[in-house]
Amino acid sequence: MTAAPHPSPHPQQHPEQSPEQRRAADIIRLLTLYRPLLDAFVIDFFTDGLWAQLPPAWQPALASATPVQLAGLLGGRGGPGAAWPLSLLAFAAAAQALAFPRGCPGGSPRPPCQSSHLHPLLRRHVKPKKQHEIQRLGKVGAPPNPLRPPNSPQPPNSPPSQQLLQRLSQATGCERVVDIGAGQGHLSRFLAFGLGLSVTAVESDGRLVGLAERFDQELLRELGKTRGPGHKSPPPRPLTPRAPQHVAGRLDPAAPWGEFLLPPNPPEPGPAARNPLGGPGGSEDGGQVLVTGLHACGDLGPALLCHFARSPAVAAVALAGCCYMKLSTALQPPGCPLGYPLSASVAALPGHQLSYRAREAACHALEEYEGRLRGGSPQLRAHCYRAVLESLIRAADPAKRHLGLQPGRKAHALSFSQYAHLGLPLAGLDPAGVPLDSESVGAMLEQQHKVVAFCTLGQLLAPAVETLILLDRLLYLREQGFHCALVPLFNPRFSPRNLVLVAARTPLATVLAGLDKDSEVGDSSKDEDLGKAESPREGQS
Repeated sequence: MTAAPHPSPHPQQHPEQSPEQRRAADIIRLLTLYRPLLDAFVIDFFTDGLWAQLPPAWQPALASATPVQLAGLLGGRGGPGAAWPLSLLAFAAAAQALAFPRGCPGGSPRPPCQSSHLHPLLRRHVKPKKQHEIQRLGKVGAPPNPLRPPNSPQPPNSPPSQQLLQRLSQATGCERVVDIGAGQGHLSRFLAFGLGLSVTAVESDGRLVGLAERFDQELLRELGKTRGPGHKSPPPRPLTPRAPQHVAGRLDPAAPWGEFLLPPNPPEPGPAARNPLGGPGGSEDGGQVLVTGLHACGDLGPALLCHFARSPAVAAVALAGCCYMKLSTALQPPGCPLGYPLSASVAALPGHQLSYRAREAACHALEEYEGRLRGGSPQLRAHCYRAVLESLIRAADPAKRHLGLQPGRKAHALSFSQYAHLGLPLAGLDPAGVPLDSESVGAMLEQQHKVVAFCTLGQLLAPAVETLILLDRLLYLREQGFHCALVPLFNPRFSPRNLVLVAARTPLATVLAGLDKDSEVGDSSKDEDLGKAESPREGQS
């Protein structure tokens, strides 16, 4: 990193190249310039001397930067110091310009505990983050106001009356939805009970399938009850007593759509579940289906896109990915696509490869980190603690490198000595034999501001890496001739994987119209804050 490599000549811009292809090429050029920074592990900050590997002109500027100035470097309010080198400012500007816009967060830094846009029965067992995602993917409209004249305009802050999947259903004529990786069935339950769609929920964990079916039965029992005379508030939007069908199975990326299910892992006792989509047209009645994957982990997302591309039975797909570090990048068995790269366009670009560390960085939470910088959060010391601990472990036993230690979720609230007494035994070391009060340990702890600055540089690059992965998926679909778009549907403050890839066999203009202008900010104050919301990172995978 001390001497950044000279950029290779820009590849000739062919007139037939799309803006997405040019953006992918530009991102790869940027990542090639700063690959050592991208591939570095922060826990090696002291053992590998990462600070000394930064460009010399950057070091004094970053060492003297305040947390608020670092937050400004990430693109928020405020700005960097007056004497910051132009090369550092150009690096930040390029990283921000090449990353996909993530939407304006606005509103509260965390989701309300209860979304007033969801029926109370659909909120049960659902964490605030998931309620937000269902509400945004569902775009649940408020119930009609009986006091408002029929022809009067909708209030300016009212949410739209239709949602993304409902729009896809109407545009494609499909009323059957397949929810892949359904988990406890929260989204499937909303689509079935809330929108009246025919839903098949596929989940590989049989335990979660059983839990989802139990929640369905709870809801059906509640629907059978009548409202008592004590209810004074207007009734919420009525639900349809139509439960989703739950199937325990795994996706087989090499199988045709009608045979796409493998037994769950581990296999369940008894006969295997019949594939509900095994009809001649890809579904029981031979009709088309919509497929959705809300935060499909690793290779599950690319597998869904490949099924869509080769199966006319799938009319459209809405996919939000996560866990990019789990994407396969080595050769797979015949018929099984790579997780990355998926498109011929990206695969043909020199330097397109992404290391495990780079793909892990793509699972960033930029807005959350910026908020910690602005608030001077004590959580910022956690990276420094772990880097010092790594130095002590490696000094005691060089073979013990990058151990998956978890001394506790509240590590930042401890002194380093307390933290080390929890972490060293996890590495098989006796804290009594490690010099925790030495001058060298104190000197490392005094460099916390440098560790924070180094982390900030990684956060700057992370959205560009995620953009490259998502561009690869979008270009793959374009190469197959499909209509597709990326929509920043969720609030990135508490749902960092907020970009949803929408693809269909028919034009999407009507489906996407107005989604980029829609905002929940005006209605967030109406939601019920009944307690402490979950942290932004909880339940992300």
